[in-house]
Amino acid sequence: MIQIFGTKKCKDTQKAERFFKERKIEIQFRDLTEKGVSKKELDNFTQFYSLNELIDVEGKQYKKRNLKYIIHDVENELLEDPLLFRTPIVRFNRRVVIGYDPDAWLEFAKESG
Repeated sequence: MIQIFGTKKCKDTQKAERFFKERKIEIQFRDLTEKGVSKKELDNFTQFYSLNELIDVEGKQYKKRNLKYIIHDVENELLEDPLLFRTPIVRFNRRVVIGYDPDAWLEFAKESG
């Protein structure tokens, strides 16, 4: 099953959800405002992206917490505050794609169907 990690307010997350629903592909949505990611899930993400690629340095939460000006451990920050992730995170068969990427989503859709 295709999993989408994101927030309901994120436009790109909404686009990802719509993309799969239009193709009648069942998804599991995980709202990062309600539940974060586990260390094991984060380890899965880092097989495809570095920690610095996972954190949204342009996002509201990053700016709100002034992380630009503070020395911090990216892994700990992501585990403690899931709103720091770049979204959407789309996962299928242990593969992960971050951000708006309809080409990769199409591959997932073909494989899931």
